[in-house]
Amino acid sequence: MSLLTHAPDTPRHDADVVIVGGGFMGSATAFFLRQRGRSVILLERGLVGQQASGVNFGNVRRQGRLLSQLPLANRSRGIWGRLPELLGEDAEFLPGGHVRVCYDPAYLDAYEQYAKDARPLGLDLEMLSQQEVRKRFPYLSQKVVGGSYAPIDGHANPRLAAPAFARAAVRAGAKVIENTEIAAVEKDGEDFRATATDGRIFRAPVMLITAGAWGSLLSEQFGEAVPIVARGPQMSVTEPLPYRMREVFGMSTRVEREVIYFRQVKRGNIVIGGSTRGPAFPDIRRAYTVPTSTLSQLAEMRRLVPAFARLNIIRTWSGIEGYMPDERPIMGPSGKVSGLFYAFGFSGEGFQLGPGVGDVMAELIDTGSTTTPIDDFKMARFNAPVAVTEENHE
Repeated sequence: MSLLTHAPDTPRHDADVVIVGGGFMGSATAFFLRQRGRSVILLERGLVGQQASGVNFGNVRRQGRLLSQLPLANRSRGIWGRLPELLGEDAEFLPGGHVRVCYDPAYLDAYEQYAKDARPLGLDLEMLSQQEVRKRFPYLSQKVVGGSYAPIDGHANPRLAAPAFARAAVRAGAKVIENTEIAAVEKDGEDFRATATDGRIFRAPVMLITAGAWGSLLSEQFGEAVPIVARGPQMSVTEPLPYRMREVFGMSTRVEREVIYFRQVKRGNIVIGGSTRGPAFPDIRRAYTVPTSTLSQLAEMRRLVPAFARLNIIRTWSGIEGYMPDERPIMGPSGKVSGLFYAFGFSGEGFQLGPGVGDVMAELIDTGSTTTPIDDFKMARFNAPVAVTEENHE
């Protein structure tokens, strides 16, 4: 049972901002808007954090991101470190470090170049030789030829993060309304209007769409469709072992089925992700695990950590994530409609960014600009911008 508020009986609500989509991005934005004194209504079709925000791997990493994402990732990392102060809970965030390793020496030059390019953007990485990998992580395969280490990256529990921000937003005065499916969004005069399938109407002069894989279904109602594709991450978790690993480990490879990343939680279980993504169907809200992907994960994890040869997987799951063709999210103002904003399409890499996205979007909505560069993520790259006129507002 959810701890958040549910839809009241009144047919109409008013606020400064209405947010459609109660995942991590929407919940964090609602919280930070309340910190700025803006009234907020957050609308979620199911329960907060139920979709991609709650089923992902839980990586809180900056290492390996597109360079254009690093300023946003750095801002987000600062917030991750303040969760107990901000929210009263930490979502099991553990800054134990993030390690990328490889079997192919060709990747080592790429690691070095990335570290050089990322350093001016605030990400300091430590290069690990084959000998250093063996010394620091003796349980890794001797076939590993080197790696790259981000000491203050880490991991957290995705099932806890978005609900934690939503609860904090509610305590700060936001209205979080779950089990409310939105059938239509439009601009009606000076206000935006979100109409639920049961006829309830929610109005505000500003609208933010944070609907993940369903984002384009809403943005296209404003003439801004984007080529988003739904895919299902392949996730699994093992039986518990003695707690030994604080770091997140990931393998660099050009072969998708060989991709593996894993982390150990303090209860001892090892959470695994990687291999090929599975089918996902937003229209029926279903995503599926693929047995061959699970078997590939297990084989690749055993290849990387031979001591895991007899380790058993006890559960698998998937979810619905939205992927963009250029792997860059949609984030920022509409290219066509004044007062409309977007934050979706994070291509399976949005979990670490969640708090930063919320902070940046709240700043942008409240002040009209942001100190963190997000031009690389603008909607207009898919939809040629047009002059904003009164006709566009209808």
